[in-house]
Amino acid sequence: MADESEAQRRPLIGPGMLVLFIALIGCFTAWGVAQDLTTPMVAGFKRIFDMSTVQASLVQLAYFGAYFLLALPAAFINQRFGYKTGILTGLGLAAIGAFSFYPASKIMTYEAFLVALFAMAAGCSILETSANPYVLSLGPEATATRRLNFAQAFNPVGTNIGVLLASTLILPKLSDPVDIGSLTPEQLHTIRAGELGAVMGPYLGLAFVLVLIAIAIASQKAPPIIEEFPDAGPHDGGTGSLFRVLWRSKHYRYGVGAQFFNVAAQVCTWTYIIQYVQQALGGSLERGGFYLQVSLLVFLCSRFFMTWLIGRVRATKVLAVLGFLAVALCVFAMVSPNAAGLAAVVALSFCLSLMFPTIYGVALKGLGPATKFGAAGLVMAIVGGAIMPVVQGWLVDRTSAAFSFIVPAVCFALVGLYALYDLRTTRYGVIVDAAPAGSAA
Repeated sequence: MADESEAQRRPLIGPGMLVLFIALIGCFTAWGVAQDLTTPMVAGFKRIFDMSTVQASLVQLAYFGAYFLLALPAAFINQRFGYKTGILTGLGLAAIGAFSFYPASKIMTYEAFLVALFAMAAGCSILETSANPYVLSLGPEATATRRLNFAQAFNPVGTNIGVLLASTLILPKLSDPVDIGSLTPEQLHTIRAGELGAVMGPYLGLAFVLVLIAIAIASQKAPPIIEEFPDAGPHDGGTGSLFRVLWRSKHYRYGVGAQFFNVAAQVCTWTYIIQYVQQALGGSLERGGFYLQVSLLVFLCSRFFMTWLIGRVRATKVLAVLGFLAVALCVFAMVSPNAAGLAAVVALSFCLSLMFPTIYGVALKGLGPATKFGAAGLVMAIVGGAIMPVVQGWLVDRTSAAFSFIVPAVCFALVGLYALYDLRTTRYGVIVDAAPAGSAA
């Protein structure tokens, strides 16, 4: 108890680190803005380019596919040049991607926007991989976890800002129905140019913010690094031995799978709530964006509640309940495509709020020197957000938005099964009661 009291009296950040800490909080917010500014674009590009849902879902394939491809390169950058270089690399690449929306709006092809999205997401992937351990180093080790939790609280703030920007600056300008078949090529070109200009604006604003954050971080002195996982020391067996440690750990192997399906369920839910509103309630893109905003507010508030709850109840018990509750909500939304079904889809965000950090912590528990490689694998599992929305988009085109929620239902069920597995097994005589905070979005 004396140690805990002493830790509480320690400062949250070290002397002279305030500007750097605020800039890093801006990083957590910025990649949240980028991700959920992009989520409504599946419906937006479908409207602009008159394409199928599965074609429009390539937005998420480009975005989350970049997270998968850049996870290991980010780890090598951090190892070779340091976390500050990793952060500046991520900010620079993300800014280039966001600025690329300007030429993409002039080229006026879907592929040009996908390239811009991929570049921006690649930067965010490097940024997210580098920012967590850097925040830990900005003050006393005793307050490192509290410092990281505080910084990560701004990520869902960013997601809400992203959807708000899309709902107010982009989707309303795409909501007027146009009979494309009745337009001349010149008229169609003019309309699409205006709509793509609306898409471009918020991304250019984000690009300037990323540049300002990069300047603030570059101008500050880098502190000595405190490792993100203190138990991840040197290992004499080489890299191959570390990967064997990971493979032998069922909690880790199954955890990577659970994280894949958790992120898949999250992206599917938030991507297709707009189509659900359009089909079930006859709503507009703007109205769908409003309900997506509500979902993210539920997610934000639930994170604080879940942090309190898992201080009293074992985290994987809560995870199991939420996983199977989410399955029930998906099934209800499938069979009741109405206002009640929409409420069930919104409520899925309550279930999602606990999942990423809990799976992250349970999967990495007790890995020792293999922890860093294990963490990279969990970042790569975010590719679930690239693959499963395409599957759900295929179902939307062939059935309905309501029936397509069978995809997140299956994903949630597998997350629930992982929680049950953890509850039925023990490792090294340790029971995992809680998990460090983390973020998908």
